[in-house]
Amino acid sequence: MTEGAIKILVVEDEMLIGAKISLFLTELGYEVTGLLPRAEEALLQVAEHLPDIALLDIQLKGSMDGIALAQVLLQEYQVPVIFLTANTDNASFQRAKTAQPYAFLAKPFKKLDLQRALELTISRMARPVPETASELPAAEDQQYLLSDRIFVRHKDRMVKILFEAILYIEAERNYCRIFTPNREYLLTMPMKSLEDQLPAALFQRIHRSYIVNLRHVDEVSESHVVLGQKALPLSKSLREAFLRRIRTV
Repeated sequence: MTEGAIKILVVEDEMLIGAKISLFLTELGYEVTGLLPRAEEALLQVAEHLPDIALLDIQLKGSMDGIALAQVLLQEYQVPVIFLTANTDNASFQRAKTAQPYAFLAKPFKKLDLQRALELTISRMARPVPETASELPAAEDQQYLLSDRIFVRHKDRMVKILFEAILYIEAERNYCRIFTPNREYLLTMPMKSLEDQLPAALFQRIHRSYIVNLRHVDEVSESHVVLGQKALPLSKSLREAFLRRIRTV
């Protein structure tokens, strides 16, 4: 399993098509949580392993089609849906719209079509991180925030970083670096812009160049803070506020 990989559930009753979609997703850096032919099986899977996004064929065999499945995923699990369609009649299309899909993909489609639909979905799932006009990143570098995670581009693919997995954030001019236990990510934005969007219950600035996740702090001394094997400087001006916060975590 790839750290930060966005999890995708595929529900497609034509298994050759499903296998091709699964291959595309893997090549794009996504994690396929399941490749299933029926909606009923998908609901059992979702109850155990919640995906970030679901790709659903509209015309599934069985008592529940893809539209009915999408409505359940939306109402009960808030899972964004992309519909896979092939010659869908107008009545089915109008019904499909009630499930509020994030995108439609007409079969057959190319890997680039799938990539764009997924990135459009990710951008709609979250709000863009605000930037000053002079510091706006290019569209392909945009970051998106949810209440518990941030989606960023990393090595030509979109990945998710859960806030609770972040150890600390380091400022680097108009950029910032996010450090998790296993990886670091470079964000094309100033740290102050990100800081304003982070959940205050988890994060605290300890230095002009560092923000830490309070839940990952292992040691505190007069001049530094230790997270894992990393010692970070603790500013005198921020020490009192930091100590007040650490006592409440």
